[in-house]
Amino acid sequence: MSGSRSRTVADPPRLAVVGTSGYAFSYLHRARILHDEGLVRFAGMADIRPPSAAAGALLPPGGTAHTGVEDLLRRCRPDITVVATPPHAHVRTAAAVLRAGSDLLLETPPVLDLAGFTTLTRLAAETGAACQTGFQSFGSPVLPVLRAAIDDGRLGTVVGVGAAGAWIRTDAYYRRNPWAGRRWLDGEAVVDGALTNPFSHAVATALLVGGVAGRAPAEIALELYGTRDIEADDTACLRIRFGAGPEIVVAASLCAEQDHEPYVVVHGEKARAKFWYKSHRLELDDERCHPGPRPTCCAT
Repeated sequence: MSGSRSRTVADPPRLAVVGTSGYAFSYLHRARILHDEGLVRFAGMADIRPPSAAAGALLPPGGTAHTGVEDLLRRCRPDITVVATPPHAHVRTAAAVLRAGSDLLLETPPVLDLAGFTTLTRLAAETGAACQTGFQSFGSPVLPVLRAAIDDGRLGTVVGVGAAGAWIRTDAYYRRNPWAGRRWLDGEAVVDGALTNPFSHAVATALLVGGVAGRAPAEIALELYGTRDIEADDTACLRIRFGAGPEIVVAASLCAEQDHEPYVVVHGEKARAKFWYKSHRLELDDERCHPGPRPTCCAT
């Protein structure tokens, strides 16, 4: 099974979701909304365990539940497949989706090492399938405004990009499944740390805004801390230096007494910008920007 599906322009694409619990449930809910709006045909879901009653209720008439991704791909032949499995299952599941010729939306963190990245990149190129990661901040309407401010020189030369966030995660968060807070599980890398899972959005957005995504770093400094009896960290700081371009620093914790919305801050020689990527807010030196009809900033 390879190559794109054959369908008419009037046919909505067939959509499938791999994963039915945890964050995957939000994808199932959204898939049903898109189905009811006639934008997609929600064809099926898959998991290694039977779906909960709540998950199964989201299937439209004709939609089917499957106990494995291969069975889902063979029977449903989706045009688009969302993979929202545990992170350590991403590469093998996403690889099966790409080999089947389906476009792929892969939940974060997409891969856990460069080998996994190379595998999926190669398969996407070979099959011609679209492959997108669920970094929602990349689709923020504020991002082009920030990018324009940088490109137009409003900030001056960008010398550094920082990101920070602090959330409450109780002990129950690490008991919710077998892989939470683990570095390894049954011989497989899991790497469920603060920056590699919950705040992977902050890391990826900082690299994107800094214009250094895809470059090989010259130096990486990483500090990892833990307050709970878990294998992975729950507080971390990352500093990345490049031969050219801004330095990237990201710090985050899951041990806060109250939630603080994560943000990315761009330091220029003339001004700075602060981007709250979850709420799509942007400030340029205390001027608040918005992605509405007016493309410029307005004082608040």
